[in-house]
Amino acid sequence: MKTAKLIVMYPTPTDVAIFERRYANEHVPMAVEKLAGKTRFVASLITSSPGNGQTPYHRIAEVYFPSMRDLEECLSSPGGQETAAHAVEISSGGAPVFLMAEAETFDF
Repeated sequence: MKTAKLIVMYPTPTDVAIFERRYANEHVPMAVEKLAGKTRFVASLITSSPGNGQTPYHRIAEVYFPSMRDLEECLSSPGGQETAAHAVEISSGGAPVFLMAEAETFDF
């Protein structure tokens, strides 16, 4: 069954320690509380890229929803707008990239 997910890719911050502190202490709790309808939240710390080792992204967050409609409703809600604005505010290395995707999961 297809679900939907919001992907937020954060560029490498100007100060990693400050970003990580704000991400863990402010942003993640806000996302957990205010993103209505979510079913799963995955926060990945990017450590390297195969081949060259460097990547333009420091973190990638994936927030899953039962459907694209649920995701869109969340993003248009006051909680979704506040959380997206906070993501932009804490992203000191440049604006984060926001993507919406259909997701299919294959477990092995």
